Amino acid sequence: MEQKLNIYNSLSRTKEEFKPINSPFVGMYVCGPTVYGDAHLGHARPAITFDVLFRYLKHLGYKVRYVRNITDVGHLENDADSGEDKIAKKAKLEQLEPMEVAQNYINRYHNDIHKLNVLDPSIEPHASGHIIEQMEMIQKIIDAGYAYESNGSIYFDVEKYSKKYNYGLLSGRILDDLYSNTRELDGQSEKKNSYDFALWKKANPEHIMRWNSPWSVGFPGWHLECSAMGHKYLGERFDIHGGGMDLLFPHHECEIAQNTIAVGEKTINYWVHNNMITINGQKMGKSLGNFITLGDLFSGNNKILEKEYSPMVIRFFILQAHYRSTLDFSNEALQAAEKGLNRLLKAYDTLLKIKPENSSTTEIIEVQNKCYEAMNDDLNTPIVISYLFDLTKSINSISDGKEKIDAKNLELLKNIFDIFLFDILGITNETADNHNNSEMLNNIIDMVLNLRLQAKTNKDFTTSDFIRNELQKNGIIVKDKKDSFEWEIE
Repeated sequence: MEQKLNIYNSLSRTKEEFKPINSPFVGMYVCGPTVYGDAHLGHARPAITFDVLFRYLKHLGYKVRYVRNITDVGHLENDADSGEDKIAKKAKLEQLEPMEVAQNYINRYHNDIHKLNVLDPSIEPHASGHIIEQMEMIQKIIDAGYAYESNGSIYFDVEKYSKKYNYGLLSGRILDDLYSNTRELDGQSEKKNSYDFALWKKANPEHIMRWNSPWSVGFPGWHLECSAMGHKYLGERFDIHGGGMDLLFPHHECEIAQNTIAVGEKTINYWVHNNMITINGQKMGKSLGNFITLGDLFSGNNKILEKEYSPMVIRFFILQAHYRSTLDFSNEALQAAEKGLNRLLKAYDTLLKIKPENSSTTEIIEVQNKCYEAMNDDLNTPIVISYLFDLTKSINSISDGKEKIDAKNLELLKNIFDIFLFDILGITNETADNHNNSEMLNNIIDMVLNLRLQAKTNKDFTTSDFIRNELQKNGIIVKDKKDSFEWEIE
């Protein structure tokens, strides 16, 4: 049965919101981090969301080129063409070269998201390494008559663009509202209108990161870099552009405007946005005292946290909500996710010990079809997880002898976990307490229980009871069966 992924397009304004991806080759560009600080909980959601999309497209047989950029220049403090470059400011504070700051946080970002089992993208370009491509794109926009120079800076003329095209197509914003609601900021006076955005900024004398250009010594605008790098590695027209909901406006709105003038009216088929994570109902922010880095989560070293959480618990917690819905973080929610994940992994361990019978009271094929239907319906990972939980009931019933399963259905049941839980959802087969289910511990417990089985055979019940009681003291529950045994960790 051929599977087709239907995915929501943020550009859609009609009932036909979900459309299948039909091209055998998929180009996917996702806005990566601005590397001036440690990765935080908010970074985890887009990384995991688009990792699952990447994994699923590949599983369905698409040839995928996944580009995730690194913003290491041009992202100013207030996102409105004024203030210091975020990385340059950090470099001054730490008395380092800007690229030294960027590389340090890139390394730390990679380390954190690799713990979350996020796959590396096909290409990870840096904005600072593509200045020429950005200048070439600026020149195209100037030549088309939709950009103007002011004091050595180049700005995109949003008002002129809106006379022919729709600035606000993605976000639903109206230009008149933008004009009345945009406050005047430092550096805005050189623009024709406050909502015009920078394609190139002339550098102040104290600005560290600067390049020569036909217009001034300066640096590219934040919005421009993604357009230029996306076109370089995926072509002028490609399938998917993704990122967090916070990038929908102005970043992605500005990208659409740039692309339209530089290339044509439609350059990207699907705009895909994951929603935000809140902390106990509040937006995460340092000023609110609820800022949590991934390192904090892994170590538990944050006053908000009751304990440390394993990377797989965090990944599972994020996938329990649909990527387009708001996800609220709390210790209670993470601990519930931890219990749920452990339940699934224990069921899988039980599954591996089940021996097939000649007949089956359990049919699995329908569950597999439902899992595919859920994934094809805009990556509905919570529904897939609910089906996996349903299967744990069947596994326990089969293990207890209440249901029977033949070899064909047993293999299919194992494949569902292998494909959906481990391959597509990207969960690694380890519980939150990694030592509990390590291969070494499993082997040791099996060895001890085999010694106990031998003692029972020899009618040495004193030794048999001693082994069982000592294991129970350490949280290992033994279930005796005819000529065999099962065990689990409480």
